[in-house]
Amino acid sequence: MKLLSKIIDSNDYSVSTLGSHCSLQVLKGAKDEGFKTLLICEKKRSSLYKRFKFIDELFFLDNFHDLLSKDIQNKLINKKILLIPHGTLISNLKYDEIEKINIPIFGNKWILRWEADRELKQKLMYDSNFNTPQQIKGKKEIKNLCIVKLHGAAGGKGYFLAWDEQSFDEGCRKLIEKKVIKTENELYIQEYVIGVPIFLQFFYSPLKNEVELLGIDRRYESDIDGIGRIPSQVQIKLDFNPTYNVIGNFPVVLRESLLQETFLMAEKFVETSKKLVPPGIPGPFCLEGVYDRNGTFVTFEFSARIVAGTNLFINGSPYSDLLYEEPMSMGRRICREIKEAIRLDKLREIIT
Repeated sequence: MKLLSKIIDSNDYSVSTLGSHCSLQVLKGAKDEGFKTLLICEKKRSSLYKRFKFIDELFFLDNFHDLLSKDIQNKLINKKILLIPHGTLISNLKYDEIEKINIPIFGNKWILRWEADRELKQKLMYDSNFNTPQQIKGKKEIKNLCIVKLHGAAGGKGYFLAWDEQSFDEGCRKLIEKKVIKTENELYIQEYVIGVPIFLQFFYSPLKNEVELLGIDRRYESDIDGIGRIPSQVQIKLDFNPTYNVIGNFPVVLRESLLQETFLMAEKFVETSKKLVPPGIPGPFCLEGVYDRNGTFVTFEFSARIVAGTNLFINGSPYSDLLYEEPMSMGRRICREIKEAIRLDKLREIIT
């Protein structure tokens, strides 16, 4: 690609992302690293993003699906943007549509297919030797408590619990009525693991061949977290299926004795991704799971890009503070890697 054919000062590029999810963190980090910034913004959200001075340019769309337009892509390519993907890109576009985008994308856009497809996701985790929940092949095989999920980056939306075929059918019926799904074949059934949900935020640098732990979080999910405020005798009387829609995040610090295993998992994941989905997973990723009563991490998901929980740490986390002498958000860490790749003429190693 001609855009990447020579060493260019960072001032020649604009770092860009979609106006949602973690865009403020990303573009603030880009500005801190000396880049111009461009936000791809739906017109209905313009009043929000006009407030922030570190956003140099707003590029308006009617909706994010317009990004598939060749004319719009050419306009953005001419602005010499580097696009940072996050959950909104994945939730608005299908993975095959993302793969056809000609704009240079930070990281490996091909691995986003593996994040969106539950079967591919399970294979990558299995080949990484992760402890994972048992996959339930169909509703007739449900014998114990299970969690039923949608494919892709749904942010917990549409998830429900099932403990037998009847409860599965009831949850499925409600999703169909709400037009969230069309058939039960769009659902993925997984053993429910009891424990502490934890989200481990990593960054892999191909330039240094190192994995960095930059933060850890938990999620506030509605309305599963809210139901605990209702007395049990009232809960029993309610005809109510709680959901897992993510509303916000809060920070966590692990027992130090658990940290070594987190790095080993992340490093194994990086090496497995290189074999299964070249060039692997340059940049941010998140291992998502539960610590059970024995302190064992059971991985139920991964995100192959920056996650919204990193918004907690715009001024750095307890873990980034161990690595850097300055505030280092995940967004800024991405842009630091881009700047170093430009300096070393290795931008191709982190862009697809």
